[in-house]
Amino acid sequence: MSESQEELQPAPLDVTPLHALHVELGARMVPFAGYSMPVQYPSGLMAEHHHTRSAAGLFDVSHMGQLRLVGADAAAAFETLMPVDVIGLAPGKQRYGLLLTDEGTIIDDLMFVNRGDDLFAIVNGACKAGDIAHIQARIGSRCEVVPMPRQALLALQGPKAADALRHLVAGVEQLVFMTGGAYRWRDAELFVTRSGYTGEDGFEISLESTHAESFARELLKQPEVKPIGLGARNSLRLEAGLCLYGSDIDTTTTPAEAALGWAVQKVRRTGGARAGGFPGADKVLAQLDGKVPLERKRVGLVALERVPVREHSELQDATGRAMGEVTSGLISPSLNKPIAMGYVDAAHAAVGTHVIAIVRGKAVRMEVSPLPFLPPRYHRG
Repeated sequence: MSESQEELQPAPLDVTPLHALHVELGARMVPFAGYSMPVQYPSGLMAEHHHTRSAAGLFDVSHMGQLRLVGADAAAAFETLMPVDVIGLAPGKQRYGLLLTDEGTIIDDLMFVNRGDDLFAIVNGACKAGDIAHIQARIGSRCEVVPMPRQALLALQGPKAADALRHLVAGVEQLVFMTGGAYRWRDAELFVTRSGYTGEDGFEISLESTHAESFARELLKQPEVKPIGLGARNSLRLEAGLCLYGSDIDTTTTPAEAALGWAVQKVRRTGGARAGGFPGADKVLAQLDGKVPLERKRVGLVALERVPVREHSELQDATGRAMGEVTSGLISPSLNKPIAMGYVDAAHAAVGTHVIAIVRGKAVRMEVSPLPFLPPRYHRG
């Protein structure tokens, strides 16, 4: 093979610690974020989606990046990278964060928790190498940035998740939404948070890769639990109105444009005790304060006819003027109607506004809808 032919060969896909289990269970595997991942199992996307909404679904999310920030200055340092309150986060509490560019746009969204002796963060799989390099370059002189490539990550989601998990991990049911703690299962150390990305109650479990398959097998022995693939993970998070990085948010979108202003705590906003001090603060705060009007905004959309409207579909106003684009879309398994998220110009962002999506040359009427499409069922205690 010539050197030029070698350059044309696709890079080999990584596999998660559960790869053999996915194959054994008959999963259809697809490339995703550089990994071979299960898109669905033999029961299919619809059955997996409904099972998660009614019982408990087990997701392999080990492609995600995990890292620790260690040192007395870690919280203050990390806060310089995001428009969120890191310093004020109490031990055992978790928070959603946004890494920003110097222009105030979104490098990635992430979750982080104060574990007392460190900050533990989970970043998106496709972004993890860049995220870790960015964090190291910006604050590596102020705290230790420790990637955790040996850790697997599982998500157990659904109204019966707590019932299933407490049979393996005593006391985990005492957690409430956006809290976490250290637990043990046999010889394995677990760090468990009561969180996830489906809108349901559930947990995310970080554990060493060598224990992941045996732990997953024990969970799957529970009558409430079935394996769930990427297809249902996508439909569940869209119904919950949650952004997918690379589709609904990216380095072209700001927090205000993405309707993520709720993620910016009062202490970091204009007039707050630690206002600003993060990349792109002038632009981000001006948009949140209404001093710089938004040109576009992320909205929910519901089709008024039964036609699925997929990502990249153009959105037009009543005159046929292009003024936005769909970023995620499908027929909702729970609602049995086409739903989507996308960006429209600010004049068309109000709930109830009618817009037109162009699907394979056909005009499909849509209406701006409140988000989320389904009310969340998080366990807040």
